[in-house]
Amino acid sequence: MSATRLEKLRKISPLVIGDIMLDRFIYGKVERISPEAPVPIFKYDHEKEMLGGAGNVVANITSLGCKCDFLGVIGNDAEGRKISSLLKNIGVHSHLLRLNDYPTIVKARLIAGNNHIVRVDHEKNLPIIANVLDRFESILMKAIKGADVVLLSDYNKGILTVETTQMIISICRKLNKPVIADPKGLDYSKYRGATLIKPNLKEFGEATGRKYSPKSETFHEEVTEGAVRLMETHDIDNLIVTLSEYGMLHISRREKKINHIFTEAREVYDVSGAGDTTLATLGMAIGAGMAIKDAMVLANKASGIVVGKLGTATVSFEELCNACSDIGRARAESSMLSDDDLAALIAKAGKQHKSVKIVYSDFTSLSADQIEKLNDIKSGCDCLIAVICGKNGGSELARAVLCNHIAVDSVGSTDDINEFLRKHAADISLHEEDVISLN
Repeated sequence: MSATRLEKLRKISPLVIGDIMLDRFIYGKVERISPEAPVPIFKYDHEKEMLGGAGNVVANITSLGCKCDFLGVIGNDAEGRKISSLLKNIGVHSHLLRLNDYPTIVKARLIAGNNHIVRVDHEKNLPIIANVLDRFESILMKAIKGADVVLLSDYNKGILTVETTQMIISICRKLNKPVIADPKGLDYSKYRGATLIKPNLKEFGEATGRKYSPKSETFHEEVTEGAVRLMETHDIDNLIVTLSEYGMLHISRREKKINHIFTEAREVYDVSGAGDTTLATLGMAIGAGMAIKDAMVLANKASGIVVGKLGTATVSFEELCNACSDIGRARAESSMLSDDDLAALIAKAGKQHKSVKIVYSDFTSLSADQIEKLNDIKSGCDCLIAVICGKNGGSELARAVLCNHIAVDSVGSTDDINEFLRKHAADISLHEEDVISLN
């Protein structure tokens, strides 16, 4: 993905609505056990405060170089004033409802070296105050009008009730604004009408009433069944399930097909806030007009960067650009399948009853028309494989594009496509119309 295309992300106007918190990190060290009880003695060194919860979504958006609006509730206290100051410092235009009898949520973490020892939460759920709703709706209408995309960051602390969430989604639909929710809880009826919801696998399992294992051979079929049922019940257009080290997958209510991308392997230091990074990047990409599949690839890269950092972290625009460039080159160098591996992949897909199509060419170049044709072919099959034919192996640019194109599931090479099909006829079963020339 080019830096020019990524630059479009920085020109949109996202609105984040949700449960904002103050994250307090207290650093020190542990050198001995207390004589009073079998607990470590934490020796204080320093601390820092940053935006948490929905505030971390906002922080990720601004870190990527985009201006952002935020709407949420804080207490009329010192911590609430700190949140207001932190939002102002990163250039966020905020609509904050300050309540006198409601404490700002604070999550304090004690960190000794690289070890997270304990977290202390200071919070209570937001009371439903009827006389605030009219004011809330008035602020909503104005804020949503100026937004390109609306992100709901739900931590189940009280601001996104059934009533307020449906109010937001109703306004978004009237104004034709995409609305993306990071859900919490078992009742997804409050997200009725959303453009996209993004639960993790545990949350998705709780919402559909069953457990899912990415290691199961029937995982995709089970997730698709549960996702389609959930979306049709609650009139939701798209669902993305994040799978931790297994990546993420997307199911469209219209197409009822699964698209699964895997995370790039990297050392994980801390998963804190990775979901917020995913929501922020997805929202920016969709708000900028990217297809959901492309937005998902970008969000996957962004969250992969964040889990390599300690604490609630953000990703910068430069880091994301570098990741896209580096990963694109690495995949082009390492993802090419050999003749035998290619045959094994096609045979495995057939055994799983997946529809497979092969496109082949010498790929000395790759035109815009050919790329569009790849998209069209992919829409009619489960697995699209691009095969580079001939001894030249295609151009470097074509290989890089194919290996990183969201429509192409795998890329292989062979000297002669007809010889390849004859050689592996006993293992793979393809119809003539499933083998398509792009020359």
